[in-house]
Formats: sequence, structure tokens, C-alpha cells
Amino acid sequence: MKHRIVVLGAGYAGAFAAGNLARRLSPADTEITVVNASPDFVERMRLHQVAAGQDIARRKLADVFAGTGIRLRLARVTGLDPERRTVAVTGEDGPGHLSYDTLLYALGSSAAHHGVPGVAEYGFDVTGLGSALRLRERLDDLGDGGSVLVVGEGLTGIETATELAESRPGLSVALAARGELGAWLSPKARRHLREAFDRLGVTVHEHTAVAAVEPGRAITADGTVLPAEVTVWSAGFAVHPIAAAAGLKVAATGQIVVDESMRSVSHPDVYAAGDCAYAIGENGRPLPMSCASAGLTNMQATGAIIARLTGDEVPATGLKYVGNHISLGRRDAIFQMVGEDVRSKPWYLGGRKAARLKSGILKGAEWGIAHPTFGLPKRRRRLDPASGRAGVRIAA
Repeated sequence: MKHRIVVLGAGYAGAFAAGNLARRLSPADTEITVVNASPDFVERMRLHQVAAGQDIARRKLADVFAGTGIRLRLARVTGLDPERRTVAVTGEDGPGHLSYDTLLYALGSSAAHHGVPGVAEYGFDVTGLGSALRLRERLDDLGDGGSVLVVGEGLTGIETATELAESRPGLSVALAARGELGAWLSPKARRHLREAFDRLGVTVHEHTAVAAVEPGRAITADGTVLPAEVTVWSAGFAVHPIAAAAGLKVAATGQIVVDESMRSVSHPDVYAAGDCAYAIGENGRPLPMSCASAGLTNMQATGAIIARLTGDEVPATGLKYVGNHISLGRRDAIFQMVGEDVRSKPWYLGGRKAARLKSGILKGAEWGIAHPTFGLPKRRRRLDPASGRAGVRIAA
């Protein structure tokens, strides 16, 4: 009987991981199934471009995994039973269950509302393709002269505000920041960011906490009214409560607590990668929810799964967060290096060179997803009967 590997989610972490597993494990011993709600691979790092009105080519997951031996199940994950090693799903065929021997949990994240009234009812976000398209449609209806408020001064908020201002110059775009805009950047990078906002005409409300979102406006903690026909919520990410409800050990954020190999500390048949993994980096701090972290954690998780199934020593992937890359429209960007203390280093790259660098990174990631088994060896690795056969729990 083959060892059943189920990957939940086909975002950057899940899709890369599934392809890596298919590339390196023999199909004679393993069966890999990917569960994803959408039939398309979603380039989450470009969703602010989608919302701004730009056309981004979509790639069908069925085409991505064609010829790899990977089974694709288009369904939404509704539950997890780690004791029985089953996943509850619902899709076009109705509800069902999938059994696994090894599970890679990579369901990603969504917008964190933080309990702020009105966000769910009246706010928009760019954390999913559907939500980005809804924002795009609303902006199309709004037309020139409309007002947009982006809430959140993190990477997503900055990229969304500048993209909207550049792509839709007829809009009045503002950003609400809880603190100082770009306070975490080096002084020169912070100056570059402010100059970009000035050039694009983005108004910044610093030290402004939004306490409620209402039709046509946002209300700050001190009662100030910020007029906004559209409010875009970019104030952080949240993970789905499925893992916590299933009894896996999770952090206060709801992320699955994992060891250095991305293995659940409470359930050894479960691994996590991407935003849903509470992984500690080399600096002793939790990795931030980001595409860079997705790459690091999926490499470590797949390496650990393969090693344990084939009886090898588990490799160690360096979990080092090196910097932030921020788009400021299509022709400008900032690449800011950070040190072990997560403080920005004095050096940064900005302007067109930084924009071209990020464009190359995005294209490279998309190409990698489109060719999940590139470099497929003629002979893939067989499982160690003592550690990898179906029904056998994997020991450390």
C-alpha cells in the first residue's frame, strides 16, 4: 500500500512543496494529493495589481500538475481529525473525507479584522483572488474622483496604496498608519518611500488607528472621521481556525507550532508551511507571514518529509529572514535588508533597479510553480519500509 501524502493548499508554499515531493519521491511508493478550493494558482504577491485593474495571467492547477502524478482535489477544507488522520472537504461532489499518512498543512492566511466593527461588512482586501476582483469591480464603478482609504502601513498596505494611485490617477488615495510611515525602514529608504507617496499623491494619516468602518467613511480611535467611499483593509493576516479546532498545538495567532523541521510538536504526522506555520527563525523570533517565509518553510518541510520517509538524516534549511521587497507601483520599489535583530540595515536598493529585481523574483516564482517537477530525475527515491509505509507513524 502506498504512503499517502496530502497537501492542503496550493499557494506558494503548498504548490512548491507538492512539486518538490513529486520530483524526489518514487510514485511506486507514494501517492500525493493536493487539496485546493480554487482551480487556479493565485499569485498572491500580485493581487494588489489585480485590484488596481491590471490583467494577470491565470494558470490552471490542473495544467500545473499535469504529468507529475500529483492528484488534484478541488475542494474546500472544512475540518481535520489528526487522530484518525482524515481531512474533511467539500466541493462540487459534495462533502467527503481524505485519509493521509503524512499531512502538509499550507492553507495560508486571510485578512485579520481584529474585531473592528464594519470591516467584514464594508471593507475590502487583497488577500484572495475573489476579494481582489471585488475591489476591482467596486473601483470600476467608483470611477474618477472617488476616495479610497487603505488601512495598514505594512507591506500590503504600502503596495496597495501606491499601486492604486499609479494605476488609477483619478482616485483620491489615502493611507492610515497606526504609527509613522515606514518607521521600520532605514532613514534613506524611509525618505525614498515618502517621496514616492508624494509623487503619487497619496495622503498619509500617521498615528491613526481605525476603530470602525462605515459606509462612505472610517472612524478613528479618537473619533475623527476619514471620508472614504472605499476602505481597503490591510492591517495584518489571520489563519483559519481549523488547526486549533482539530486539537493541534497552536500559538496565540492560531498558527501551528512546529519544530525546526516544520513538524507539528503535538502531532508528528502533520507538517506546516507558509503563513499557517509558527516557525522560529535563526534569530529566535517567529518568522513573519510572508512569501519569503513560505519559501523557507516549504523547503524545510519537504526536505524533512522526504528524509524521514527514506531513512535519511533530516536536512536543516536556514530560516533566516533577510529583508523586505516593497513595490511602489510598476516602476519603483524598495529592497531593504534587515539584520538578525530584524532591524533595517543602512543599505537599501530603490527605484527602477529594485522594481526590476522584484519583477524578476515574481517571474521566477511563477515559473517555478508552472514547472513543479523541473529537473525530474530518471530514478526517484524509494521509501524505507521501516519508516514510510502507509499506516506507520513516522518516528523522529
